[in-house]
Amino acid sequence: MGDLLLVRHGETAWSLTGRHTSWTELPLTENGRAQARSLGPLLTSHRIAAVFCSPRLRARETAALAGLGSPRLDEDLGEWDYGAYEGVTTAEIQRERPDWFLFRDGVAAGPPEHPGESPEQVGARADRVLAAADAALAQEEGSVVLVAHGHYLRVLTARRLGLPPSSGALFQLATGTVGRLSTEHGRPVLAAWNVRPPS
Repeated sequence: MGDLLLVRHGETAWSLTGRHTSWTELPLTENGRAQARSLGPLLTSHRIAAVFCSPRLRARETAALAGLGSPRLDEDLGEWDYGAYEGVTTAEIQRERPDWFLFRDGVAAGPPEHPGESPEQVGARADRVLAAADAALAQEEGSVVLVAHGHYLRVLTARRLGLPPSSGALFQLATGTVGRLSTEHGRPVLAAWNVRPPS
């Protein structure tokens, strides 16, 4: 069975300043576009069986600049719905909730169309994506690429490794990087993380 290649989108103005970004559509910065382009050779050195991508602009732009063709868009790859914390930094949230921790506490409720998600809800979406990726791996030789977002991919990594969604806190993931989830003796393992091409 092939690997899962996890691609966090390139830098945006909000990722640069630490603002939580789920549904807000932001383009990549010039640095983010350069990050995405630099991932092309790293990704295309693998035989790719399928590419799944978040529908958000920053993820689609990253996939295109990395040369990943026409990925399958999947809402289940969207970033954690931050509810009332959309566009807000952790420091700003902790002024009112000093002990707040996303992976334990989730978010405050937002508007009806973006009510926010708990860690368990994000984990359930990640489980669905992992099932779809496994189906693609079973049908075709090669690796599956998932282009998505930082907090979401951290939860997905935890779930792949058999950990609870809250354990995504253990896997810091920078913009414009690749992680590789593989297997060893039939068990899921973390094979590479925060990989960037040599500069």
